[in-house]
Amino acid sequence: MTGQHAAETGRAEELAELHDPLAESFPPSLTGRFLFWLAVVFSLYQIAIAAHVIDLPSQVMRAVHVGFLLALGYPLLALGRNFGAPLRALCWLFAAAGVAVAAYQWIEYTPLLFRAGDPNLPDLVFGCIAVGTVFVAAWMLMGPALPIICGLFLAYALFGQHLPPPFDHRGYAFEQVVEQIAYGTEGIYGIPTYVSATYIFLFILFGSFLEKAGMIRLFTDVSLGLVGHRTGGAAKVSVLSSGLMGTISGSGVANVVTTGQFTIPLMKRFGYRPAFAGGVEATSSMGGQIMPPVMGAVAFIMAETLGVQYIEVVKAALVPAILYFAGAFWMVHLEAGKRGLRGLSAEEMPSARKALREGWHLILPLAVLVWLLFSGYTPLFAGTIGLALTGMLILGTAIAVGMPSTAVRVIFWIVLGLCASAFFKFGIHALLLVLAVLIAACAAFRGGRETLAICRDSLADGAKTALPVGIACALVGVIIGVMTLTGGANTFGQFIVSVGQDSLFLSLVLTMITCIILGMGIPTIPNYIITSSIAGPALLDLGVPLIVSHMFVFYFGILADLTPPVALACFAAAPIAKESGLKISFEAIKVAAAGFVVPFMAVYTPALMLQDGGALAGAIGYWPAVAYIVLKALIALALWGACVIGWLGRPLAMWERLIAVVAAFTLVAALPITDEIGFALTAVFALLMWRRRAAVSAG
Repeated sequence: MTGQHAAETGRAEELAELHDPLAESFPPSLTGRFLFWLAVVFSLYQIAIAAHVIDLPSQVMRAVHVGFLLALGYPLLALGRNFGAPLRALCWLFAAAGVAVAAYQWIEYTPLLFRAGDPNLPDLVFGCIAVGTVFVAAWMLMGPALPIICGLFLAYALFGQHLPPPFDHRGYAFEQVVEQIAYGTEGIYGIPTYVSATYIFLFILFGSFLEKAGMIRLFTDVSLGLVGHRTGGAAKVSVLSSGLMGTISGSGVANVVTTGQFTIPLMKRFGYRPAFAGGVEATSSMGGQIMPPVMGAVAFIMAETLGVQYIEVVKAALVPAILYFAGAFWMVHLEAGKRGLRGLSAEEMPSARKALREGWHLILPLAVLVWLLFSGYTPLFAGTIGLALTGMLILGTAIAVGMPSTAVRVIFWIVLGLCASAFFKFGIHALLLVLAVLIAACAAFRGGRETLAICRDSLADGAKTALPVGIACALVGVIIGVMTLTGGANTFGQFIVSVGQDSLFLSLVLTMITCIILGMGIPTIPNYIITSSIAGPALLDLGVPLIVSHMFVFYFGILADLTPPVALACFAAAPIAKESGLKISFEAIKVAAAGFVVPFMAVYTPALMLQDGGALAGAIGYWPAVAYIVLKALIALALWGACVIGWLGRPLAMWERLIAVVAAFTLVAALPITDEIGFALTAVFALLMWRRRAAVSAG
């Protein structure tokens, strides 16, 4: 290994550790066990909040959520990074400070309402502690980028009156800034923290339980059985299994380190280059965040921010997500054809039918979740029911295994199903009662106790997984608070609007670059919140439909995790692929072509996101516009893949690749006669391919 390659691999491992410094963070020590049980209590508290077993004022509920995050996060970081005694003590002090802030918010809730606009000295002290502890936790957990960005916004609130016009504001007192950021629901306890404390935490737990129950193996076996025997089957398994995993986890980097452990070595074994294998896995895993029905945490924040039902976000994401994965599928197919990579042999492939027959019951909670979401129920209600049903399935399976005959097991499942349906009439308390009975039954025998231990571990793992998301949501509230206080979004927004009056395309490119630059150092959630609050209103003023403008920002926030130089998803794949994270990143950009193309097409033709509006829909009708734009997108992606890989049934000459890329670009561009040029070039390219193939066949 060269010195440069070793350095890059070391950087990859360092960045992967930075992304998840909490891995293996419940050691068997006394402290580790205490934190493990604290994580379990945290999850149980969140479930009780979601099920309305505990009802707290929204402000208090958010403050307790952040208090739990800090109480668990600081000591876990100290353990995970093997801090010395002084730093460990400091972490415990910060954890205690986080708990004290939550307790203060709870105890002083009513007096704080009466003191709104006139905080006293203890209010200011605890407010400063709240902001400081969240900043330090985010810095330790995610690195300096997000805290620095949020710190700049905080400095703008405090000292922005000294800036030259048009960037200045009228000036705000220190007390006013602290109250805005640390109290109320527009700072660190704003909408992102609310969503983290409700939807996000619940869906993370849902995914954690399904993973423990064997959902990863089910998805992998089904994917292998369906596409493993095809040309380049190993990579197609990665695309399909990562897309399926996205339906329950919605976390790109988490997908990389779970499904990637299996798919990347499999791709390498069947002849794919390590960089390409890592790029395919990173691209497919990041796509999980835009893959309905669960999508990523951003989708819940988007629905809450826009004040629309979650189903509207899912509807807007559906066609682009299909195009994204179709593009990835096409790229790996071409790469496999170019390199002569065959699929798996019959002996190596599991049966998809057998996997579904043995694990079909795991799909039931997901099916119920989807049905509830599409029926208009809130994500919080749907997630609570989905989680309860998952728990019932896991516990019920443990009990059913020990039953004497198939008939008895069938009767048991029928009775359990009838009990589960009682929630329609009696609400969540009926499910909680059934769960209590199942827990008591499982505690009576050894196999049941092992299952209870799995559920307990799922609670702890879910809480740990939620830490970086929750802390990022709390910290990014600083930006929202400053924006609300100063109206600072208007300055950047007016600049985008002024550019867009001359060229909407330039405004979109400017927004895309902003998203990608921000995403180089911060996770998708704060990236979306920052850019949507700044650029979203500006794009709306330029005539872009509201949900399309937010999806535009969402997409490029996700793609930031694939773009160099940081590319967190690619660096998470690097140690598994044993390849440079930067090389993986360049391959991922090629595979993820749809992610760069679809948002621009959707702005000009909202029908691509199943939204009304746009000149095309007005001219030919809504559904014809949907069919036309999807066809155009598929052709553009097919041409882009042929150009990038340089193969379409045979190697392509450079001039042939040039025709393909120009045709693809003109199909994407929404300018006069570009469609006509694009289809004409596509026809020329297709004719060339047909004539060459005919010549080869004749020869």
